[in-house]
Amino acid sequence: METTLASVRRAVFRFAETGAALSARYHRARLVGAEHLPSKGALLLVGNHGVWGYETPAFFHLLHNATGRYPLGLAERGFFKIPLVRTVLPWLGGVEGTPENALRSLSDGQLVVCYPGGARETFKRSQGRYRLRWERALGFVRLAMKAGVPVVPFAGFGVDDTFFWPPAEDRLCWQLAQEEKYRMPLVMGLGPLPLPVQLTFAVGEPQEPPPSGASESRLNAFRDHVAACVRRLLLRACHA
Repeated sequence: METTLASVRRAVFRFAETGAALSARYHRARLVGAEHLPSKGALLLVGNHGVWGYETPAFFHLLHNATGRYPLGLAERGFFKIPLVRTVLPWLGGVEGTPENALRSLSDGQLVVCYPGGARETFKRSQGRYRLRWERALGFVRLAMKAGVPVVPFAGFGVDDTFFWPPAEDRLCWQLAQEEKYRMPLVMGLGPLPLPVQLTFAVGEPQEPPPSGASESRLNAFRDHVAACVRRLLLRACHA
């Protein structure tokens, strides 16, 4: 049984790798600023999420090509309440985004990707395009502070243009869970495919986190600083 499960897991991973490579090719995906990504050592990448989180496989593919490392993604905890998703996500590098899991991953020297906007950015409406939803997000700041690792901001441009929202978008939603943030919009592409827009990911310079025991106001200031970095990187990616 264990051998069979391991074989299935490897097959799913290979299939996902192929899909990620095809997605990167389809969208002519580019990575700008790869020099800020070390080939080893713990690192916390923090940036914006695209609609449906569709861009993530292409982004992870580029990260792997640039560093030789398989990134780990801190996934929204609510997704792990969905039976099939909670089984497959870990096979593909998705980690339930608890403080314990995140800290353990960084302690193991992993390249960890965090989207502070979570489901609010993934399931955005049209008016939320390229808008960061980090209003109360301090988890990544506390994580970086506790782990003593730098935060590397990144931005994805094109990630909110791979689909378009049809008229009456507010009514065309699937409710995945009780909370409003899990109200998944029905977006459309080019027939069965997403729109063939180019995806550009820009990576910025590492930012040292606040020291241990920093005040709440200092944590808020650091979060706002990283968010400002991401917004500047969006402009860079847009014109790259």
